[in-house]
Amino acid sequence: MVIDRRQMMLAGVGATAASVSTIGPRTAEAAPSPDTPRTSVTAFGVRPDFNGDQTALLQKAIDQAAAKRMPLFFPAGSYRLTRLELKPDIHLAGVPGRSTLIHEGDGPFLTASVADNVRLEGLVLDGRGRSLGKQEEFPALIVAEDCQKLIFTSCEFAGSGANGVTLRRCAGKITDCAFSDVAGTGVFSIDAKGVEISHNHVTGCGDNGIQVWRTNKGEDATLILHNRVERIRADSGGTGQNGNGIAVFRAGSVLVQGNRINDCAFSAIRANAAANIQMIANSCARLGEVALYAEFGFDGAVIANNLVERAAAGISITNFADHGGRLAIAQGNLIRNLSFKKDSTDKRGFGISVEADAIVSGNVIENAPAIGIGVGWGASLRDVTVTGNVIRKARIGIGISVDPKAGYGLVTNNMIAGASDGAIRAMDHHIALGPDLTKSSAESYRNIAVYSNVST
Repeated sequence: MVIDRRQMMLAGVGATAASVSTIGPRTAEAAPSPDTPRTSVTAFGVRPDFNGDQTALLQKAIDQAAAKRMPLFFPAGSYRLTRLELKPDIHLAGVPGRSTLIHEGDGPFLTASVADNVRLEGLVLDGRGRSLGKQEEFPALIVAEDCQKLIFTSCEFAGSGANGVTLRRCAGKITDCAFSDVAGTGVFSIDAKGVEISHNHVTGCGDNGIQVWRTNKGEDATLILHNRVERIRADSGGTGQNGNGIAVFRAGSVLVQGNRINDCAFSAIRANAAANIQMIANSCARLGEVALYAEFGFDGAVIANNLVERAAAGISITNFADHGGRLAIAQGNLIRNLSFKKDSTDKRGFGISVEADAIVSGNVIENAPAIGIGVGWGASLRDVTVTGNVIRKARIGIGISVDPKAGYGLVTNNMIAGASDGAIRAMDHHIALGPDLTKSSAESYRNIAVYSNVST
């Protein structure tokens, strides 16, 4: 049988479609069938758009639906209430964008404690900007503790006077949800037992977009995938605790991948004391400080294939001397159009800064007003290689510390163009020393090897 070119192309398309359907990055959650038995809140006397508190009736409906393991449906309309307790095996469903729960109380809106198999779907939670309880450590529209198999999907969380969702020691998924006008953090997970936060839109938060914390440093393995995070302020102040799109603290083995993060007061992704953090293929723009940050006592970071445009700095891998931050790969990132911070003594303006036990390779950096790649800071340098990078239009292309107490660094096979103050320079902190090392020998410096670089 003769197979022509068109048949071969169609066969290839079929094979590709089959592979996508079987190995795609996201496993679809099966939507509840329209034929699934369910009961409506109206069967318990609850009325949509009733201008009064219906908490007691709604709690009764939740208790009985949970006991029967039957989904509880909210017809389109608004429902005013103070506080509801979510019970095990409860499934609350509404008409997406049209079934709205309006908070009329002062404490948390919905709570769940040791309640497994809780699912919220298609609901709007409107906090009306209420404080949600100052007695709570991390108050939120939903506070869940010690729960397994939580699923929040296709919900909207708006107008929270604190966080959108706070999870403590929980496992589950928050997917395809929207968080807006949140005074604190959109999603805050503490001591996770297996959490996925994916395909959400988080915007207009006062402190952080998504936070993953642990009480003590340890394995966490939260997945933060394909979210859109934007317009994050730093209303509670600080020097980096707030103002971040995604913040990871003490949590190990967290994967942050494929997110779009922009317009944050500080960083797009900030990992503090987070071991084995991965920041992969994120798109970040318009950041007030370092876009991608691995700091303090982190131990292991892979920062790869990200795009950063318009930030005060691109990537910082730091705090080796004071907190032991070490072990990193910065590879394949595109970083451009950096700027100095306004009204600050810490001006930044660098593409990548790295200190210890690290590889910096295959990155492209353009328009860095201070330095393209900074290797070490004073004595904080140990075992760093910088190879195969392209740096264009930086004041200094690559700067490497030659402090008498600094460890070793290797700079090789980089292409540097348009560096106004030298392609490769020896550095004493922020001060450049001696001649351009692409045009002069580095042999006078005991701790660095510089060769086979090209400067134009």
